Amino acid sequence: MESKAIVVGYDGSEPAARAVRWAAQQASLRNVQLHLVHCTLWPLLTKNLGPVPGIADSGLQRAAEITIEEGVGHAKQASPGVDVRTSLVSGSPAVQLPKIAADQEMLVVGSRGLGGFMGLLVGSVSLELAATAPCPVAVIREGGDPGGPVLVAVDDLSSPALEDACSAAAAEGTRLVIAHVQTVPSGYRLVRDPVDPGAAAEALLDAAVVKARELAPELSVEKQLLTDTSVPRAVLHAAEAARLTVVGTKGHGVIKGSIGSTAHAILHHAKGPVLVSRRQPAAKGAHEA
Repeated sequence: MESKAIVVGYDGSEPAARAVRWAAQQASLRNVQLHLVHCTLWPLLTKNLGPVPGIADSGLQRAAEITIEEGVGHAKQASPGVDVRTSLVSGSPAVQLPKIAADQEMLVVGSRGLGGFMGLLVGSVSLELAATAPCPVAVIREGGDPGGPVLVAVDDLSSPALEDACSAAAAEGTRLVIAHVQTVPSGYRLVRDPVDPGAAAEALLDAAVVKARELAPELSVEKQLLTDTSVPRAVLHAAEAARLTVVGTKGHGVIKGSIGSTAHAILHHAKGPVLVSRRQPAAKGAHEA
C-alpha cells in the first residue's frame, strides 16, 4: 500500500511559499512524501503554450514549470532532506487539489494570494477547501508562537480534531493543550460572579485527555476550560500562544463553501497556522442496516 503524502498547493505567491515551507517541515517530521502541486488554467484556454522564438524560458508552459521549480526550492530550503514529488495540472485549485489530496495525510494551502490565474483569491479557495476537501486542511497564516503547544478546541469527542491534534503534537515533539469553551450570556459579570464550570464541561475535558493519552501515550497533555460569550473569540485568544490550532467542522460541504461558524471565524482571524479536521465522506448507504 502506497504511503500517504502531504499535498501542498503552490502558485508563486509569498503566502503559498510560506505554506510550502511549513508543509515541507511537516513532511520531514512525519516521514512522508511532499506532493507539490501547481494548477494552471491556461491549457484550457489556449493551445499556444510554447516558447516565443528566440526568447529563453518564455511561454506559458515554461512559466508553469518555473513556478514548480521555485516551489521545490522553497521546500528544500525549509527541509533539505524532504522527498518532493511535483504535479502540474490543468484546472482550478479548488477543483483539482481535493482530487489529488483524497486519502492523503493532509492538504496545505496559503491563506491569501492569487490562485494561479485571473485574480482567483486563495482566501476564497482555502475557505472552500476547508469546507469540502476529503482530508485535513492546513491553512498557513503568518504568526502564532513557533515554540508554543498544539491547541485543539473540542466540543465533543466524535470529531477527528483530537486525533489530528495528537498526530501534530507527536510529530513536532511538543505538548498538546485541549480547550473547551463554556459560553455565558452577554453582559454576564465574569469578574464578580465567576462561572461554575459544571460537571459536563469538566467531564468532557477529562474524557478528551484520556482519549488523547490513549492515542499518543508519549504526549504531555493539558486541559484548559475557557469562558466567554463567544466561542471563536475564546479560541482565537488561546491560539495566540500556540504553534498550530486544530478545529473540527460541522459543515459537510453540502452547500459549496459551507463550514462551521467557529472554524470559519478562526480561519479568517487566527494569527498562525490552522488545521481544519476533515475526512473522506462515508459512501452513501455505508451505515445503513
